[in-house]
Amino acid sequence: MTDPVPALSATVGGHVRAAAGTSPQNATERKFWFGLSHNVMEKIADNWEATSKAYAGVRQQHYFSAEFLMGRALLNNVTNLDMVDEASAAVAELGHNFTDVLEEEHDAALGNGGLGRLAACFLDSCATQDLPVTGYGILYRYGLFKQTFEDGFQNEQPDAWKEDGYPFCIRREDQPRIVNFDDMIVRAVPYDMPITGYGTKNVGTLRLWKAEPLEEFDYDAFNSQRFTDAIVERERVMDLCRVLYPNDTTYDGKVLRVRQQYFFVSASLQAMIENYLTEHGDDLSGFSDFNSIQLNDTHPVLAIPELMRLLLDEHKLGWEEAWDIVTKTFAYTNHTVLAEALEQWNTSIFQQLFGRVYEIIVEIDRRFRLDMQAEGLNEGQISYLAPVQNGTVHMAWIACYAAYSINGVAALHTEIIKADTLSDWYGIWPEKFNNKTNGVTPRRWLKMCNPRLSDLLTRLSGSDAWVTDMDELKKLRPLTKDKAVMDELMEIKSANKADFAEWIFNHQGSEIDPNSIYDVQIKRLHEYKRQLMNAIYILDLYYRIKEDGLTDVPPRTFIFGAKAAPGYFRAKAIIKLINEIGELVNNDPEVNSILRVVFVENYNVSPAEQIIPAADVSEQISTAGKEASGTSNMKFMMNGALTLGTLDGANVEIVDSVGEENAYIFGAKVEELPELRASYNPREAYETVPGLKRALDALVNGQLNDNHTGMFHNLFSSLLDSGSEIADVYYLLGDFADFRETRDRMATEYYADPQHWARMCWINICESGRFSSDRTINDYATEVWKIDPTPIA
Repeated sequence: MTDPVPALSATVGGHVRAAAGTSPQNATERKFWFGLSHNVMEKIADNWEATSKAYAGVRQQHYFSAEFLMGRALLNNVTNLDMVDEASAAVAELGHNFTDVLEEEHDAALGNGGLGRLAACFLDSCATQDLPVTGYGILYRYGLFKQTFEDGFQNEQPDAWKEDGYPFCIRREDQPRIVNFDDMIVRAVPYDMPITGYGTKNVGTLRLWKAEPLEEFDYDAFNSQRFTDAIVERERVMDLCRVLYPNDTTYDGKVLRVRQQYFFVSASLQAMIENYLTEHGDDLSGFSDFNSIQLNDTHPVLAIPELMRLLLDEHKLGWEEAWDIVTKTFAYTNHTVLAEALEQWNTSIFQQLFGRVYEIIVEIDRRFRLDMQAEGLNEGQISYLAPVQNGTVHMAWIACYAAYSINGVAALHTEIIKADTLSDWYGIWPEKFNNKTNGVTPRRWLKMCNPRLSDLLTRLSGSDAWVTDMDELKKLRPLTKDKAVMDELMEIKSANKADFAEWIFNHQGSEIDPNSIYDVQIKRLHEYKRQLMNAIYILDLYYRIKEDGLTDVPPRTFIFGAKAAPGYFRAKAIIKLINEIGELVNNDPEVNSILRVVFVENYNVSPAEQIIPAADVSEQISTAGKEASGTSNMKFMMNGALTLGTLDGANVEIVDSVGEENAYIFGAKVEELPELRASYNPREAYETVPGLKRALDALVNGQLNDNHTGMFHNLFSSLLDSGSEIADVYYLLGDFADFRETRDRMATEYYADPQHWARMCWINICESGRFSSDRTINDYATEVWKIDPTPIA
C-alpha cells in the first residue's frame, strides 16, 4: 500500500525552491510555474504508472496523429484533479497570484487546427472514461510557427515553446527505438505526457517521439576544424522534429513530410510489438486481438506498409498471415471532402527514403488489383482505386483497402464521402463505413474556460455530474421560462466579454466595446472556410454606414483568429486584407464607435479559451459540403454563442438539436449547389447585388493597400475571373446576399429582445451534450475499437 500523497500546500514550496534556486516568495512567476507543475506531476506519478501497467495486458487502442493541439497543461490537470482551490490557496500562501502563475505557461506547440485539437479532446475523454488508449505523435521543437503581424502581413517565427524545459513531458531514456531510412539511421526517443481524467485516478499517455542521431557529432571532424561537417548529420536528423507540417511546396519539403510520418509510425509500431511480445508471448498471430490503431487522417497511413515490413522482415511471418493481422488492426478516419487533402506522394520519395517499404506498397498494389478483378471491377475502376498509379502513391487508397473501419466525422460528411469522395470504396465495402460525429471535451471547453457558467450549471443541476455526462443539461432546458436564470446567463456573458476586452487590450493594445456584439470567426485560414466572405461583409457594412448614411446599426466587434500555412499565398492575402479593413474601420472616427475589427495574433488554444466564453455569435460559414465537421462550432454552442452558418459539417446536427429557430442559417445547401453552379456567373452577383461591387472594387482601386504585392488583385480575380481555376469556386458571391440579410437580422434581434436571445443561448447550452467528445469516444470504443474501461484500483 502506497503512502498517501501529502497536500499541495505542504510540498509546493520545496518544488519551487528546487526549480528557482530561491525562496518561493522571491521566485519569478515562470519559475513558480515550473515548481507547481513538478508538484502536480508528483501527485499523479503513482497513478500514471499503475494505469500504464493495467493497460499493458488488455486490448488497447492506439491513436496515431501527426498533431495534438494540447493547450496549456497545468490548469487542465488541476481542474481534472479537483485541485483548483487547493492550488490557488497554496500559491497565495507563498506570495503569488495563481492566475499570474498560470499565464507563464506556453501552449504546447504540437498541433495546428481542428485535427490536432480533436485528438487532444479525444485523449481527455479516453482518460476520463478509463479507456486503455495511448496517443502517438511527434515532439515538435517549434510546432507550426509563432504568428506575428508586420504591417498587416502574417510573419512566421519559431515558436520556442519548450526551450527552457517542459515539466509535463517525461523523457523515457530507456525505451528508444531505431528507425532506419535508406540514407540515415535515427534514434527515436519517447517523451511521455500524462493525460489526466476527470473524476478518475486513471492517467492516460500521449507518447511523442523525438529524433536524435546515433552519435552526437563527428568528433574527428570537429578536431580537424571541420566544424560544419561535424554537426551536419545531427542537424539532418533533428530536422524531423523541428516543425509541424514543413512547407511542402518544394520537393525537399515533401520529402521531409514523408520522412516525419514514417519516423513516428515506425517507432510507435516497434513499441507496440515489444509490449505485445512481453505481455502475450512470441506468437504474433494474436496481435490484432489486443491492438487497434486509429489513423487520424492520412498522415499516419505509412503505418500500414510499415507494420507489414516489421511482421514480414523482423518477425518472419508470411504475407497472408501478416496481411490478415494488418487488416484487423487499422481503422481510418477521413477528415475531408477536399481532394487536395487526400495525400499523394511521388513514388521517387519512397524509393529515396525506404526502398523496402516501397516494395511492400507495390506488392499491396499488385494484390489489390487482383482482388478487384475477382470482385468484378473493370480496369478503369481498378486503375482509379489502385494505391500506386502514374508514379504516385495514394495514401487514402491504402487506408481504405487495409482498414476494417472507415469513418467520417459528421453525419453530412459521412454521407458525402459515401456518395462522392470515397464512393467507389463504399460500393465495394459498405460494411466498413460508419459515422462518428466529432466532439469536444466539456472539461476544458466549459468547466475550465468558463467558470462562471460552469458554476451556474452545477448550482442549477444540483451537482457537477454534467461534466462527464453532458446530457444532464437537457434537464435544465425548461429554465428558459425563468427570467432570473436568463438574466444571470446574460450577466455571465457580459462579465466574460469584459474579461476578453481587458485581455485583448493587454495582449495587443486593441480597444473594443464589451457592450457590442462579439461576432467571432476563429479557425484555420482556408478559402473554403470563407473568411474572405466575412471580410467583404464588414467592408460592405462600413460603406453602408460611411457613404449611404445607414443609421441605427447595432454596435459590433468582429473578432478573427487564424494562421495561414506559410506557403498558402491566397490565405496570407486574406489575413492582410482583414488587417487592412481593420485599419480602415478602427481609425475612422465616424464608424469606430459602432464597428471594430480585431485579429487575434498567434491564435491557438489559450486565446480560444478567452474568446469562446465571451462570444455572442459563432461564424461557421464554410461552403456547404466542404467542412467535414468543425469543432469550434461545438465549443461556441457549449458556451452559449449562437451559430450563424451554412448547413455544413456538424452545423447540420447542431440545428437538428436546437431547432433552426435557435440558430441563424443561410446559404445554398449541399444538394442545391450542383444545379446552382451549372448556371452560376459570379460577375452577375458582382453587378446586381447592391453594394457588392463597391466592396470588391475597394480591393483594386487603391482604397485598400496591399503594399504593391498584387495580393488583393489576386483575391479579386479569384472571385470574378475564370482561367486556370474556376471563378469563385467556393460560392462566396452566390451566398453573399443571403449572408448579409441573415447577419443584419441577427444583429437587430440581439438588441431587440435580450430575453429571447438569452433563451436561444440557453437552449444551445442545454443541447450541447450531443457534441461532447465523451459521446464520440464511447461510440468509437464500443463500435470500432472494441475496448473496455480498465479502471485502476
